[in-house]
Amino acid sequence: MSLDVQYLLKSQEQYLTYLRSHSYWYKELNRNPSSVQSFLEEVRAFYKLRTSDRIEKAIETVEFLESVFSTMQS
Repeated sequence: MSLDVQYLLKSQEQYLTYLRSHSYWYKELNRNPSSVQSFLEEVRAFYKLRTSDRIEKAIETVEFLESVFSTMQS
């Protein structure tokens, strides 16, 4: 595995944790270091770190707060 890929993986604990639980990525990243972007996208989707996931979570929080306030007013 190239040093750039190793540094990237060690930069965040989530990358290493995901890599350990999905070990097929070791082989893929060793053979094709340019597949790092695919790996990062998969990790972000798994841990829900994408912008769309954050927006969805914020909307769910607002909806929850609205329901709490509506029950308090009743």
